[in-house]
Amino acid sequence: MLSKKTKYAFHALTYLGKHKDQGAVPIQEISTHHNISHKFLENILLELKKAGLLGSKKGKGGGYYLIKLPNEIPLSKVIRLLDGPIALLPCVSLNYYEPCEECASQEKCGLNMVMAEVRDETLKILEMKTLQDILERE
Repeated sequence: MLSKKTKYAFHALTYLGKHKDQGAVPIQEISTHHNISHKFLENILLELKKAGLLGSKKGKGGGYYLIKLPNEIPLSKVIRLLDGPIALLPCVSLNYYEPCEECASQEKCGLNMVMAEVRDETLKILEMKTLQDILERE
């Protein structure tokens, strides 16, 4: 399940994508439109900026804007950035792997094998889908 933080990030990115020709969009505008706490949204946008997805402008007419095209922002990147692993178990995670304490043999663990398949299918979708896909559906 996506965290509120990630869900709000997608709302903000979608809003910025819809207003990309407008230039920098003030945080307050996004916050009001999506009913998100200004401070919480500010932290999310800063993380997205540090990850190279957003730019910002200070002062009058300031705010945030996309620095990548919507079709260059895979959903998997945003989810990993804000929520961490996409895999349902740490023992099948590609980027956040941890062995299971209770598992005697990962190679013989049926749960591991099934969850690895789930991870692979989920990643196929999330890496192919981008912010553009969200924008096209709204």
